[in-house]
Amino acid sequence: MFRKIFFVLMLVLLAVSVIGCKGKGKTKVGISFSDFATERWKNEADLMTKLLNDKGYDVIVQEANHDVKLQNDQIDNMVTQKVKGLIIIAEDGDAAATAVDKAAKAGVKVIAYDRLIKSANIAAYISFNNTEVGRQEALGVMTALGIPGNAKWTKDNPAKIVLSGGSPTDNNAHLVRAGQMEIIQPYIDQGIIKIVADQWVDNWDPATAEKMMENILTAQQNNFDGVIASNDGTALGELQAMKAQGLAGKVPISGQDATADGCNSIVKGEQTVSVYKDIRLLSPMAVDMIDKLIKGQSISGLKGYKMADLTGDTTKTGEVQCLFLPVQQVNKDNVYDLIVKSCFQPYADVYRDITDNLPAKVTCP
Repeated sequence: MFRKIFFVLMLVLLAVSVIGCKGKGKTKVGISFSDFATERWKNEADLMTKLLNDKGYDVIVQEANHDVKLQNDQIDNMVTQKVKGLIIIAEDGDAAATAVDKAAKAGVKVIAYDRLIKSANIAAYISFNNTEVGRQEALGVMTALGIPGNAKWTKDNPAKIVLSGGSPTDNNAHLVRAGQMEIIQPYIDQGIIKIVADQWVDNWDPATAEKMMENILTAQQNNFDGVIASNDGTALGELQAMKAQGLAGKVPISGQDATADGCNSIVKGEQTVSVYKDIRLLSPMAVDMIDKLIKGQSISGLKGYKMADLTGDTTKTGEVQCLFLPVQQVNKDNVYDLIVKSCFQPYADVYRDITDNLPAKVTCP
């Protein structure tokens, strides 16, 4: 009898021990992506997953394929799975606020990653200086046209400019546009440039941008002088349409992200300028920040911004803790030193299909 009782007790203790071990599993962190169609997101998903794993976290990665409702459902599901932290790249900064508010109420720490979520319940927003991105895009195109200073452009003969914004649901697209307008509004007021078309590209989709540009080319009879496009993907889509009309390399066009394809287009003399945002800094920063938030540790470098100022919407209330990284303009003169030598993009990708006057080869880890 004693042996049976002892055996039963041992089984109970073993079961309790196993359950206890399961209860002490790794802390979970969720990463929610709007899409993986944008070139950079999959790379950043892999990097953040590795860095979080190295810190001992279990990581759940979800991708919403540009579906606003699906992204919110995925965020809700990750909260149900007991994540302690969320890093969110929002498809729609307004819509994501609903899921974020619920997550925050459940005690989950939320970082808005490179796209603002319009909720004062996010723990932090980290990004690049998106207004400066727009400034540098516009400056690149203006410089290529010789503005200011080129006597060719007058009130009687203004430079005809196409504006191409990013996804209207992405707050960054509006910050970028604000930066562009800071540069070009004085020239509009002087009458030396004229906006002949203004488009916004849903989902930053290159194919959509290409179709829009085809329509602009038809409407303007191929007669415009510059395109201020908001990222490399949309710029490259627009260049496809412009190539068909013999305008690639003749009409300056901007972008951002310093993608491999964008930089390749720059060295080929087609895309004029991109804007370098070193995402290698952003992902580790997000990982360190979510780790500190989960552990209740202080975070240096954050600064409070009013939601109304971040969005340009005076109806938005509350303040958000933010950290913005600097950006740099990329053009044909500095792409090698800034992008290739720093190993941000591979030499072989940037100089793909180019055989003449190649700079010294760079080998990266």
